[in-house]
Amino acid sequence: MIFAPDGKEKTNGMRLRRAQQLLLLAAFAAFATGGCNQKTAADAPAGDAPPAMHVQVQIAKTVKIPETTEYLSILKSRHSAAINPQVEGQITKIFVKSGDHAKAGTPLLQIDPLKQESSVYSLEASRAAQEANRQLAQVSLERAKKLHEAGVISKQELDSTQSNYDSATAQVKALDHQVNQQRVELHYYTVSAPMDGIVGDIPVRMGDRVTVSTLLTTVNEPGALEAYIYVPADRSKDLKLGLPVRLLDETGSALDETRITFVSPQVETDTQTVLAKAAVENPRAKLRIAQQVRAQIIWGVHLGPVIPVLAVLRINGQFFAFVSVKEGNTSVARQKRLKLGDTIGNDFAVLDGLKPGDHVIVSGTQFLQDGMPVTEQIQNDGKSASGR
Repeated sequence: MIFAPDGKEKTNGMRLRRAQQLLLLAAFAAFATGGCNQKTAADAPAGDAPPAMHVQVQIAKTVKIPETTEYLSILKSRHSAAINPQVEGQITKIFVKSGDHAKAGTPLLQIDPLKQESSVYSLEASRAAQEANRQLAQVSLERAKKLHEAGVISKQELDSTQSNYDSATAQVKALDHQVNQQRVELHYYTVSAPMDGIVGDIPVRMGDRVTVSTLLTTVNEPGALEAYIYVPADRSKDLKLGLPVRLLDETGSALDETRITFVSPQVETDTQTVLAKAAVENPRAKLRIAQQVRAQIIWGVHLGPVIPVLAVLRINGQFFAFVSVKEGNTSVARQKRLKLGDTIGNDFAVLDGLKPGDHVIVSGTQFLQDGMPVTEQIQNDGKSASGR
């Protein structure tokens, strides 16, 4: 009974010491865990910068860039004839069709000649009657001369007979001229080719009535042509003979190269343009009369940089390119806005935004961003060389 309280206290003390030991173990474990975490965070390596992108570059070079302007041009024959009738009447025959090759003097169309033929026959009959009167007057004159020599008639009667003969002769000559004139006009009723050439469109038909202002057809000599170029008046001060001209098709391919051969001294009032002509030899007849082509006038040549077509980006209607720029010890890509001119082969002429010697990036441009580090590989004439 004496030792009961002491045993109970002993048991409680042991429990308290065990609880304290557990608390110390838990605190030590927590401290150890926190220390390890702090050490791990402290000892972790810092994040690496993004690696430089490998790109191929070309050094912008200086070339001769032509200053050009394109205008719409119409080709016309240098030897072409518009066929209009010289008489009025109804078309009765058409001897040719469009595209036929006609030699000089070949009949093309026939205008009804019946009325004119009737006039010619009437004049010829009048001339024949007047010729009979002239012959009678001649016989009378010869008789009168003999009678006058014999003293049968007076000098006055002889003079009167002479006058009748002279009048009859003059009338015959006048009728001769009229007959010849009407025969020439009768010839006009058959419309003939004035030169060798190809017959153009024939807008008239048999039965149509034509006048001297009616266009019947055209005859064009194949081969040589002229390009009619209409240049705005404000640019006409630069026009001069001998300027190079390049004729282009709808795809931009060159058809022929020539030079300005004529510059009009006046301005067209309706269009405010100046006509310039350029001779086109057209030896193989590839170009046709009245064909419309693009005429590129070369005003001059200047030196400037070019950029490959594949290196140009178009964003919202603006043209851009990436160039490699040295900033400190690193090469970075910088985006530049460009003002471009015409194409020269596989390159664009650069009017603004690029200098000769710039390192133009020509590969991987779709993956680049402004300021991105790059590693260059320089291209020259299709060969690659390591760069910066």
